Amino acid sequence: MSGKSSILPDDQVFADFKKQCLSTENWLNKYDKNDMQVWIEQPNPSNRVGNNYPKVHKIKCKMMIKDVPAATMYDVLHDGEYRKKWDPNMLESYDIAKLSDNADVGYYSWLCPKPIKNRDVVTLRSWKVTDDEYIIVNFSVKHPKYPPVSHLVRAVSIQTGYYIKATGPKSCMFIYLSQADPKGALPKWVVNKASQVLAPRVMKSVHRAGQNYLQWKQENSPSLKPWLYPEQSTLPMMNPAQLSVQRADSLENVDEMSKVDALDGEDSS
Repeated sequence: MSGKSSILPDDQVFADFKKQCLSTENWLNKYDKNDMQVWIEQPNPSNRVGNNYPKVHKIKCKMMIKDVPAATMYDVLHDGEYRKKWDPNMLESYDIAKLSDNADVGYYSWLCPKPIKNRDVVTLRSWKVTDDEYIIVNFSVKHPKYPPVSHLVRAVSIQTGYYIKATGPKSCMFIYLSQADPKGALPKWVVNKASQVLAPRVMKSVHRAGQNYLQWKQENSPSLKPWLYPEQSTLPMMNPAQLSVQRADSLENVDEMSKVDALDGEDSS
């Protein structure tokens, strides 16, 4: 890769992400029922800083889908218009610019349970498709025109993505993997416990969205799929060199500790 496009993921990034998705080594199972499993990554001693491990778990969810093709699930993840229909947590979501035929930069904000402040994120998303595999990965970036705003907490996606593999004409293996820091000053247990509880709910929502997508798409620009046909994209082009990786430690922590004191008393595991 050239220096200008070095922020864009290359084939090795996709290969490493796939390897993480399929690996079982150093992963602890936290949920296993109804064709769905949730794992958290076990702390690696080499990642230790002083006496501490990284604050936020890496979480992985796997769902065996028996009634939706892999290609349809992939379309669901890309289709921003459809997401407005099925994602109840979304406040606002839009694509900002195109970086290449398989990469863009976008904005997403979402509702958090009161009294916690709502979050937003700016991410670089890229994707790769082979015969029976679909991979989407994203990570947080700094965009000069989209700085953090006062009424939302800017979260950080360290690495988040999806791996989808066809297992039949109308079935697939669907894996979601994420390491994200919601920022603020939430206790570690709140962040990690919430992710383990919410992940299966989100997966079920995505599955339902997949079941209903084909009917919806038939009535809403059925031939428009710029993630498959780059020439359809109407996004402005942007030089990737204008973006930089957003590090969690460069964002201010908003004090939310007092807001979760009541929760902390209920469960401090």
